Amino acid sequence: MRTIVFGEVKWKVPTCGHHAHVSVFGAVNVLNGDTVLHRAVAANATTFLDFLKILKSRYPDQLIVLVLDNARIHHAKMVRDFLRQEGESFHLIFLAPYSPQLNPIERLWKWLKDAAIANVFHKDQMDIDQAIARFMEYIDQQPEEVLRRLGCAA
Repeated sequence: MRTIVFGEVKWKVPTCGHHAHVSVFGAVNVLNGDTVLHRAVAANATTFLDFLKILKSRYPDQLIVLVLDNARIHHAKMVRDFLRQEGESFHLIFLAPYSPQLNPIERLWKWLKDAAIANVFHKDQMDIDQAIARFMEYIDQQPEEVLRRLGCAA
């Protein structure tokens, strides 16, 4: 609990004492609004590779085009080795530095934050994870809204 004083008024604002977080990898099929979201305890090369394998199993016989920033995990040796083995299954498009606005998935992340994270007290990491899981269940049922929010709807 942290006390914040503004003039003569005191408010007690509950805090969990640290910045709990949940990492989420995501992709959206821009043809039908299908989403693939993968929650992980950390964003690292291993968990990114897990996400690529999930995508490959979801779309086994299709070319998967991903728009990515230039995070180090996207260029890790284990990721490069996997992509070499997969041949023509993946096509990666890397954005210029500091240009997240060019990636449609950023609109999904904003929607997630607005719907499940912002202005909500989450008592712990499990509470955050549950809020994200509820959001994921919702968007699975709303592919048209996903496309509309990402700017991909006709």
